[in-house]
Amino acid sequence: MRWALVKVCLAVTAMVVVAFAVPLALVVKETARDRAFAGAERQASAIGPALAITRDRRQLQRAVAITQAGAEGRVAVHVPAEAGKGGAKSGPVRVGHSRAPRARLAAARRLGRATTVEVDGGYTLLRPTAVTGGIAVVEVFVPDDEVTHGVATSWMVLAGVGLALIVGSVAVADRLGTRMVRPAERLAGAAHDLGEGQLDVRIPEEGPTELRSAATAFNSMADHVVQLLANERELAADLSHRLRTPLTVLRLNAASLGEGDAAEQTRAAVAQLEGEVDTIIATAREQKAPAPHAAPSATCDAAEVIRERMAFWSALAEDESREARVAGVEHPVRVPVARAELAAAVDALLGNVFRHTPEGTAFAVDLHSGPTSEAAILLVSDAGRGITDPDAALRRGHGHGGPGSTGLGLDIVRRVAESTGGDLRLGRSVLGGTEIRVRLALRDGAATRTGTHRVSHRLRRGARRARLARRA
Repeated sequence: MRWALVKVCLAVTAMVVVAFAVPLALVVKETARDRAFAGAERQASAIGPALAITRDRRQLQRAVAITQAGAEGRVAVHVPAEAGKGGAKSGPVRVGHSRAPRARLAAARRLGRATTVEVDGGYTLLRPTAVTGGIAVVEVFVPDDEVTHGVATSWMVLAGVGLALIVGSVAVADRLGTRMVRPAERLAGAAHDLGEGQLDVRIPEEGPTELRSAATAFNSMADHVVQLLANERELAADLSHRLRTPLTVLRLNAASLGEGDAAEQTRAAVAQLEGEVDTIIATAREQKAPAPHAAPSATCDAAEVIRERMAFWSALAEDESREARVAGVEHPVRVPVARAELAAAVDALLGNVFRHTPEGTAFAVDLHSGPTSEAAILLVSDAGRGITDPDAALRRGHGHGGPGSTGLGLDIVRRVAESTGGDLRLGRSVLGGTEIRVRLALRDGAATRTGTHRVSHRLRRGARRARLARRA
């Protein structure tokens, strides 16, 4: 806005300067021309009295010489022939160097008025004067230098004044623009800081009326946002705190389950759930929201996390007669995601398979990477009915139908992928159902070669023990 104001002021001032300077320059030129020819007219008039009293060449030469133009050789006098006594005629008399053509001299005698003739190096003024026996013509030469005398200097003064006006207007416009732009810049900076999470940012109400109104509205909005966030944090803390009572009951019941893999898994799940609830309560009570993604330095072995979570979900898969396949987890694959974040994402993906497909539906988990890969690809496929509206499923809070769908699972996975610079895509799998493709960008390129195999015998054996313990 500042430069726009300067440009507008520059254009307007330039147009005004041109509108006044060009006519003034022409007036100066015409004034110099008129001054030069007026001087020539005076020089010619000074010869008139001498012509009235004498036609003698010497006396006329003396009259011409005493004038300034005559002394410079710029005056010529043309006296016609005169009839003497007894009918004899005296010849014409010419004094000085003539530059005008004869035809123009004859025309000046015939017309009887002063005329200007353009000749080499300037102009000549032809002034007719009545004398005894005819019309004499006084010729005064006006050089070009005298016609344009002082014009260049006047034009330079006009150009300097115009340039000074333009520079002054630009400086004034810049100062005015600064007074207008600074409040706008403060408003933009405060909005950016508020978007970055600095909830205490406020701006002074300065500048033009419109910007003062915008500053007032921004400060009111910031206060309202702070109040809304405080209310949401309190609500989240209160709702999370209500889960403590049923969690206490679950923990007591889990403690009475005795020994066995199923009991240990149940107690571990309850402990994990209690820790997550405590984290939610502590985070909600803080003044600042938690970072949405893990720190760039947090990494984990994606293959190990997938093996661990598949060991947990394989027991339920066998209970529901689901064929589960996992591939690409033989070698470590380091990804720039915190272990807890990746585990939550894998659980969300597998939980969707169990929640939204009927029992007996097969699924597969594949991890693809390579020594020169820039990303690790996690594919979760199933043989279910598929997702009818992938775009709606990716929108937070919409989900993809079915009872108990909150629409947050895929959003959790998407945020984990985007925290690394990757993405999340939905498509049709080779099994006939949904394929969820999670691309995790590898910042350090630390990936190992992939392979493909069935769920290991150790995983199946642990899952079978957990299932038998749960049935017992």
